[in-house]
Amino acid sequence: MEVLQLLVSGLANGCVYGLIALGFVLIYKATEAVNFAQGDFMMLGAFVTLGLTNAEHMNLPFWVAAPLAILVMAVLGYLLDFFVLRRLFGQSQTAVVILTIALGFVIRFVAGVIWGHEPQTLESPLSIGDINIGGVVLGMADVAVIVVTVLLTLFLYQFFQRTKLGLAMQAASQNQMAAYYMGIPVKRVQGLIWGLSGATAAIAGILFASKGAIDPNAGLLGIKAFAAAVIGGFGSLPGALVGGLIVGVIEPFASRYFAAGYSQIAPYVLLLLVLVFRPNGLFSQVRVKKV
Repeated sequence: MEVLQLLVSGLANGCVYGLIALGFVLIYKATEAVNFAQGDFMMLGAFVTLGLTNAEHMNLPFWVAAPLAILVMAVLGYLLDFFVLRRLFGQSQTAVVILTIALGFVIRFVAGVIWGHEPQTLESPLSIGDINIGGVVLGMADVAVIVVTVLLTLFLYQFFQRTKLGLAMQAASQNQMAAYYMGIPVKRVQGLIWGLSGATAAIAGILFASKGAIDPNAGLLGIKAFAAAVIGGFGSLPGALVGGLIVGVIEPFASRYFAAGYSQIAPYVLLLLVLVFRPNGLFSQVRVKKV
């Protein structure tokens, strides 16, 4: 029972990592850039929902506030691309990486100024009640995290494989100039993918905040999510989810069966092993660019 409880807890945490990793993969599939502020987008989405929902703030019903927060983060992602990232069009990906790292610091600072640096709890109906299945206790928030993560991953996978917009996004990531000459509005497509990434981060933030307290430093979870994306295979949506689950499961078992502190480094040890023996990740999608 103890092993099952650790496994379930790890799966729920891993789904949060997987959702954040999905944001990494979405942007990478469309732009071949890495958004190191994705974890901070998750944290900001959680705080926006908290500001709309909690009684000491706007006191809106949760089921009204959550879609509004997702919309706000989607618009924020699109505007970030429209006003900032398009100025870097044609520049090296290093410039985008440096920009997103700096953006993460800014987001954490702004969140701390507005909502404070003390941990706060989201008034979420998902955090009420537990389910006991054969001695294994499942929190409603954990169940919601797992279900939403699986559904969202399936939706995004089908979106990229079967829709014209999803295929256009992948074409733009392969060769921006060629996609432009084929009639694909590259800049608009990239703006939409940043908006979709922002919405995904908001969903991750809402689910994470439903599981426990949040503070501005929660955005640093993006580092573990980045490791999950690399382990699963950067560019693979199912790989992002599997990588997140692996990282999430490793942590509670390392904490239980190894000395204190090992649970924090265990995901990165696995990351190093994957990079050595399978550099493209467990679900790598190696593609040859045609130029």
